[in-house]
Amino acid sequence: MMSYLFGIKLYIVKIGGSYNSFLDIVKIIRHIVAMTDATTHIKDRRGRKVKASGRRPGGYHHGDLRAALIRSAVAIVAQEGIGGLTLRKTARHAGVSHAAPAHHFKDMRGLLAAVAEEGFRQMAAMMAAAQQAVAADDPLMRFKALGKAYIEFALTHVAHFKVMFHLAVADKKAYPDLHAAGDQTFGMLVTAVEDCQSVGLLADGESRTQALFAWSCVHGLSTLAVDDQLREKALPAGPDELAEAMTDHIYFGLHRV
Repeated sequence: MMSYLFGIKLYIVKIGGSYNSFLDIVKIIRHIVAMTDATTHIKDRRGRKVKASGRRPGGYHHGDLRAALIRSAVAIVAQEGIGGLTLRKTARHAGVSHAAPAHHFKDMRGLLAAVAEEGFRQMAAMMAAAQQAVAADDPLMRFKALGKAYIEFALTHVAHFKVMFHLAVADKKAYPDLHAAGDQTFGMLVTAVEDCQSVGLLADGESRTQALFAWSCVHGLSTLAVDDQLREKALPAGPDELAEAMTDHIYFGLHRV
């Protein structure tokens, strides 16, 4: 607004310092409109019209900026890796001012924590759906379904997966919502172990320890697959077959504990 007033003042000086006549007032109004159009509409790098507020046509609307920033962060990580992610780049990708992320995220770790939280919640949903596809009275298959769903999530949500286990968000207790989301997925595995123990399919023992063993196995395979470390090993099976074999080995390993 101050820039507009300053522009009006300059324009008044140009027309003689007086705006008493009707024509002078019309000229000033036209000048204001021209200034408004010029300063509130620019084009982004792709030639699309963007308002000075940073909003793209068809982009985020009030109340969904946080989600738009998370989507942009995921897209950048998918293309450039976590090392290529910055708050400024995320804002530019979302079509907002570079200061906009500060309204939702204190710093880069805050943004990464939000992406990780979303990833854990999506993983939990995928794991739950996999279990629901198995008969409720078959705890072993429900246990194995969790492991296969975990690996499938890693392969289909690579950007999320990498952020979820990045060192920057290792201290999940610093972000209560992220901590709760991570505990939810691990809790599902603990429950599956206990269900198998209750019918004698797995050996008795501390269920969280056994769940940690199972998690370590599927996470290791997932990480190798995501980082493209399996291709050069010339393995006779693809990710799906490896996931099936892995969950079998986990079961038999725990069964003999």
